[in-house]
Amino acid sequence: MTVQTFIPSAVKAASENTVTQPTHTSDVSIKKLYIETQGCQMNEYDSHRMADLLGDSHGYVLTDNPNDADILLMNTCSIREKAQEKVFSGLGRWRKLKEQNPDLVIGVGGCVASQEGDNIQKRAPYVDMVFGPQTLHRLPQMLDQHQAQIEKPKKEKIKLVDISFPDIEKFDFLPEPRVEGFKAFVSIMEGCSKYCSFCVVPYTRGEEVSRPLDDVLAEIAGLAEKGVREISLLGQNVNGYRGETFEDEICTFPELLRLVAEIPGIGRLRYTTSHPLEFSDDLIQCYRDLPQMVSHLHLPVQSGSNDVLQAMKRNHTIDVYINKIAKLRKVRPDMHLSSDFIIGFPGETDEHFAETLQFIKDLDFDHSYSFVYSKRPGTPASDLPDSTPDQVKKDRLAQVQEVIKQSSIHKTDAMLGKVERVLIEKVSDKDPNVLVGTADNTRLVTFIGDATWIGRFAEIEITEIKTLNLVYGELLNLEPDVA
Repeated sequence: MTVQTFIPSAVKAASENTVTQPTHTSDVSIKKLYIETQGCQMNEYDSHRMADLLGDSHGYVLTDNPNDADILLMNTCSIREKAQEKVFSGLGRWRKLKEQNPDLVIGVGGCVASQEGDNIQKRAPYVDMVFGPQTLHRLPQMLDQHQAQIEKPKKEKIKLVDISFPDIEKFDFLPEPRVEGFKAFVSIMEGCSKYCSFCVVPYTRGEEVSRPLDDVLAEIAGLAEKGVREISLLGQNVNGYRGETFEDEICTFPELLRLVAEIPGIGRLRYTTSHPLEFSDDLIQCYRDLPQMVSHLHLPVQSGSNDVLQAMKRNHTIDVYINKIAKLRKVRPDMHLSSDFIIGFPGETDEHFAETLQFIKDLDFDHSYSFVYSKRPGTPASDLPDSTPDQVKKDRLAQVQEVIKQSSIHKTDAMLGKVERVLIEKVSDKDPNVLVGTADNTRLVTFIGDATWIGRFAEIEITEIKTLNLVYGELLNLEPDVA
């Protein structure tokens, strides 16, 4: 497919639909919605869309107090061990609220809902609605069904459970996203087809399905028109994106990045979560060619041992990963790298762990999401024998986290005297003369400035290191306002 400048009519239509952000309120006449979000950025994105849906369809506004809510929604995550018990523990607290207010509506969504289905209502019959990640767009209809049943005899009520996988249908029914600040998440694909032996995602979110190219670009263009300057593209295997074009061709992830970079107003691009198998040379060239691409990459590897990777069914070796990062750092020497690590996978020996620890030191990771292995029901790895004591696993994890922490401290300290490109996001809560922004490497940067600069990019010279994630600086250059 040839990459071309994208200015379709859909972009203009998207930019003309101004959506008001939901606000917190104490007016008892206003219907209130409380959402508890567990897990990843995909879940955060989905929770925002739930709020958009119920705000547009039924007039609900968000509250941060579950005691004030008319609807309680729990958006669940099943990645960690005992995720189901965490859900039912939270529902137990909500049960008390429903006993005090029988009209309270309780819904459970996300990956645990997809796994458990109507078992949730069997165990917690006070739950009114159960929906999966791919059916959250049907929430307004489910709420209407629930309300229509309230006056019926109990025996006539039907269970409101929808955990089906209707491909990418939900994006056709979601309203225009509300803008909250100058950053936005945009989901470009759903599900995963990699079937790593430890992972439950293919079973809870389904196989990989990519959104059509025009839909993605129209959403981003609309966000840019509303002041968004940084876009984070989301997907369980985001760099495996294969979106249909209006010419019935397929747009790859690198091609998508080049098109997004051409949208006026978008000054910074991030994405998560990516997979090493899809980290192509074409994608690496985007870092060479597109200044909007941040010098920060999250590329999960899970282990530094080839034996463990094989047991995990990751389908790549450590050498493949290292070679890709070497190519990337050749075009972006200042690249900050983060990853995921599963410690104590079944069969991991002391030698395997030593390989992982050395790998982490060699690659010089900035930070990581690292956990002791959690057995997930229904995954192939859940049947593997595991004789490693829990304390040994915890000790290994502590070693990994300490190595990466020291690397992160070193990288923050190395910012002193350097110039960072910063997206200015707000005025400091402590001093109205101080602005707060984010650098490419995710550190918070504070400096003296004018509140009218918020929403713009600036070059800041770092003059003081305050904490691991907070630095001070001085303004060198303020980029023109693109609004």
